[in-house]
Amino acid sequence: MSLAEHLVFFPVLVPMLVGIILLLPPFHQNLERQRPLVMAANLGLLVVAVLLLGQAVNDGPSLYRLGDWHPPFGILLVADQLASLMLILTAILAMTTHWYACAGDDGRGPFFQPLFMFQLMGINGAFLTADAFNLFVFFEILLIASYALLIHGGGKHRTQAAVHYVLLNLIGSAFFLIGLGILYASFGSLNLPDMAQKASQLSDDNIILAKSGGLLLLLVFGLKSAMLPLHFWLVRTYSMTSAPVAALFAIMTKVGIYSIWRVHTAVFGDHAGELSGLASDWLWVLGLLTIAVGAVAALASQTLRVLTANLVVVSAGTLLISIAVGTEEATAAAIYYLLHSTLMSAALFLLAGLIQEQRGQAQDRFVKAKPLPQAVPLGIAFFILAMAMVGMPPLSGFLGKVWLLQATVSHDMMAWVWSVLLISGLAALVVFSRAGTSIFWRVQGQPGSDVKAHGLQWLALYMLLSMSLLMVVFAGPLTDLSASAASELYSGLALPEPVEVQP
Repeated sequence: MSLAEHLVFFPVLVPMLVGIILLLPPFHQNLERQRPLVMAANLGLLVVAVLLLGQAVNDGPSLYRLGDWHPPFGILLVADQLASLMLILTAILAMTTHWYACAGDDGRGPFFQPLFMFQLMGINGAFLTADAFNLFVFFEILLIASYALLIHGGGKHRTQAAVHYVLLNLIGSAFFLIGLGILYASFGSLNLPDMAQKASQLSDDNIILAKSGGLLLLLVFGLKSAMLPLHFWLVRTYSMTSAPVAALFAIMTKVGIYSIWRVHTAVFGDHAGELSGLASDWLWVLGLLTIAVGAVAALASQTLRVLTANLVVVSAGTLLISIAVGTEEATAAAIYYLLHSTLMSAALFLLAGLIQEQRGQAQDRFVKAKPLPQAVPLGIAFFILAMAMVGMPPLSGFLGKVWLLQATVSHDMMAWVWSVLLISGLAALVVFSRAGTSIFWRVQGQPGSDVKAHGLQWLALYMLLSMSLLMVVFAGPLTDLSASAASELYSGLALPEPVEVQP
């Protein structure tokens, strides 16, 4: 096989090898050597992701059979348009959050750099795998790395938040395994293309089992994606950890959303007979309630980090509604909105970190305090982010929300969706106005700190901000790509060659 044919495996292989190398003596405990190696790896992952997207658009999904073992029993990786877009999103997020961390956050505890790589390995693997069991394996890899990254730098509050986070995810992992066991009992396979082919051919008894397993997986993915009432861990966890880690975690809930797309659209889609639309009835209610509760919590937020975490919950609810709508147009709009919300949430976490460092004891709380030493560039970033998160023109948030609203115009639930989305946007506008007034205008005296942001921190923040503008400038090609990825998703996991089913 040529090197290009192994390209699909690179997003998993590269961070794994780099993570191991960083633990060896020449790099161990030497940040000056670790940082350029991780930066090069992140850039390489971005290039690979772009190449995979080009292949997916021009030639269809790229397949990779580990060890040349054929599915459904071998490990199969698939890089279609949606998976490749998620890899690009991950790579951009990794580059920017790593730049920010290299300004000093990575030195506040051991093993930040290798853990960062192992986290990327798990996230990339979850996006690429076409096997439900290996999805569980990659979930565990990214979770184990996230446990350590969460408490990086130490502190009582971080440790308490980490305990809750670890316990909940251990429970979620147990349910994940039980769900996989039920699905294997009903399908005889956990390979997603194979399951999709068998979904409409199951016996009545196996259909009941498959529904149970599918709903159990929805519960697990709901926990990962912060779906009500399983969202309560997120706000405390994200608001307690360091800024670059919280920014990287912005994509963690999207891994849960992506998994729902993969399993409940590709396997339990329109072709699945009695299993079709398995989760739609639940997702309507849960998605609307997730937005409503997230918006109310955002109004009650007292710090910028907590506000950002609550807005992540709102974005998760918005994406859940798009899944419940269950049309290609809604999914295409959701893909665009997912890219926007992940990048802007990450930028807001980084901004909160800079404000926290420069405000001294007031940190990022919405209280009167001494002025910020770098109020102007921070204020510009805050204004742009507030516009983008609220959904005001001309930024990407506006396009994403308008497209989502258009996708539900002819739907029976249109009134509910429009009401909840518009009211949540109004709530975000109110709370951002309050936050901006408190942080930038309600000031007294001289700056209480001489802390200035590092050049890498500015680069990371404004690189993410520029993504919102680029998503508007290139809205045409990007919306076409989102529509094409959604169409491919609804056609199932299309394989260019028949899947060989073993007896």
